[in-house]
Amino acid sequence: MTAPPLPIAPDLLPAIRESCIEAGELALALFRPGAKTAAKIWSKTGGSPVTEADIGVDTFLRIRLSVLLPEAAWLSEETVDDALRLSRRFVWVVDPIDGTRAFMSGSPDWAVCVALLDEGRPIAGVVHAPACAATYTALSGGGALLNGAEIKATTRSTIGGAHIAGPKPMLDALARLETFEQAEKIPSLALRLTRIADGTIDAGLVSADARDWDIAAADLILHEAGGRLSTGDGQDVVYNRETPVHGMLVASGAALSTPLLSALQHMRDSQPQRI
Repeated sequence: MTAPPLPIAPDLLPAIRESCIEAGELALALFRPGAKTAAKIWSKTGGSPVTEADIGVDTFLRIRLSVLLPEAAWLSEETVDDALRLSRRFVWVVDPIDGTRAFMSGSPDWAVCVALLDEGRPIAGVVHAPACAATYTALSGGGALLNGAEIKATTRSTIGGAHIAGPKPMLDALARLETFEQAEKIPSLALRLTRIADGTIDAGLVSADARDWDIAAADLILHEAGGRLSTGDGQDVVYNRETPVHGMLVASGAALSTPLLSALQHMRDSQPQRI
């Protein structure tokens, strides 16, 4: 039975946005532009870093968002996963600081990311980059905004001449097939996607192992700006699965999606060990 539509996302988006902005202020207190963060740093299992800013923002958002929609489950990079989310219609998906290494080193390219899922798809999303003075927001069916102004992804339909961001091995493999401009590295995956949404770059390639919290909010923003994030096989991305990990992904303006997917398939066929 299809769940009935609710006016829940439009009602909640202003509060989600304000929560992300306040969370960003907490992180900014420990951010040092061009220098090492003042935050304490630990290593998680597997070796990836986490800072006291990540933990503080995660705690703040969990308290704030849980009040907004108590029936929603929770999925965050910095919280132990709870399988209860698999049985819930609504799920908060949170990355307290997407681009922790950028935050640690003084690069401005990090963001606070929040998405609200309804049956596995984002219906509201915020990507707030406080050090860049950029706040992206989107509602399902309601368009995408940057600092309150409407944004649109590129209408480019050919790879030639496009500005494309992504991991260097993937870009190098694509460069053997097409001529394009390699965009400057964007440490935050969410910001890579939102900068496609606002037309700063034309497309982005994403290597395997992205998590729901890296992409859910930015996926909605890109979609509402007229772009598309898809799997390497051209399928829509599905969230809140048992294992919230994704394979290779492709992001671009809608008209560029098919050419990129075709090129990706050619790359796989000709150099499977590199892709």
